[in-house]
Amino acid sequence: MSRDIEKILLHWGGWCAGNPYASVSWLSVASGFNRFMPFSTSRLSCSDTDGLVIDVCVSRLKTVGMARELSYIEDYYIRGISKRAIARKFSVREDEVRKRMQIAEGFILGCLETLDIQLDIDILYKYHTNSYQTLVRPQKVC
Repeated sequence: MSRDIEKILLHWGGWCAGNPYASVSWLSVASGFNRFMPFSTSRLSCSDTDGLVIDVCVSRLKTVGMARELSYIEDYYIRGISKRAIARKFSVREDEVRKRMQIAEGFILGCLETLDIQLDIDILYKYHTNSYQTLVRPQKVC
């Protein structure tokens, strides 16, 4: 059984949408007005640790020249915009959006696999292997 990147990104999108400080590349509201926005808990979300790890992998899209794909991922998973509406927004065919999103999702999954870290979401969906390290804080030695 392998990781389901769509489920992971669905949780990450809920985490970003519910946390105004979450994503480096996406801000939900203008600075100073976030305290007036209601906090929504109706979406699936992930832990802050998972969210930050996934966010780093997603933000790598921009550094490798996949800024358009990053916009598609943010629109779909964070803002909840349909792939058809994304295609209209960028004036491309829907199958082009789907194809580029699959490439971006594969890239993000590759980044997660390269990190070799077990996410809390992996435990939730029973994706367990012995090779993954759990992120833990170092213990203080007295």
